[in-house]
Amino acid sequence: MFRWYSPQDKKLVAAVKQITGRKPSNINVYKLAFSHTSIAKENVDGFKESNERLEYLGDAVLGMVIAEYLFKRFPYKDEGFLTEIRSRIVSRESLGQLGRKIGLDKLVVYDTKRKTALSFKYLHGDTMEAFIGAVFLDKGFKFCRHFITHNMLNAHIDLKQIIDNDTNYKSKIIEWAQRQSKVVKFQMVDEKGHSHQKQFKIQILIGEEVISFGMGFSKKNAEQDAARKACETLNI
Repeated sequence: MFRWYSPQDKKLVAAVKQITGRKPSNINVYKLAFSHTSIAKENVDGFKESNERLEYLGDAVLGMVIAEYLFKRFPYKDEGFLTEIRSRIVSRESLGQLGRKIGLDKLVVYDTKRKTALSFKYLHGDTMEAFIGAVFLDKGFKFCRHFITHNMLNAHIDLKQIIDNDTNYKSKIIEWAQRQSKVVKFQMVDEKGHSHQKQFKIQILIGEEVISFGMGFSKKNAEQDAARKACETLNI
């Protein structure tokens, strides 16, 4: 079936094909993936359409595919290791770098006048998730899984470097708080599971404000997870 594309649509079709290896079937879902909330317009139902819903979907698909990938890649590693490495791969910083590597920074559309706003801090990482959501809707799970594992993980992610990069995020957030003359607290908020397989939930407070939550199969891992997210939020 013949489809008429505007010159702008043709450029987007070519870009998606270059990134994924396949021509898009539904160009509109990719247009939405690259529409930042700063340019969102209300539809007839009063809903502001942007890439935020696709970001939510892409986050879920990406997390599941990477969990399966790591599970098969490291058959003798425990759940704590797998959870930690997955968290590093899907961090906003990591996804932002990946998005720029494959050229998503040249495709996302946003209000340039608001570029310095906090909502733009993870622009490229959020776009990466929205793009994955679009690929999933357009091509299905099997193709999307292949794209994530081969076009992203195998092509652009150095697993050894990620594993070896054992950053002490707890120390970073404590040192930052000291420099800023602020008080940082790590608090246990939940603990569940059996004695041999407990999962802990930690929250970090700066003063009285909750900055982040972290999960882990040990208190140390939960603190590191919470501290990593706090470093991302505070841009440390």
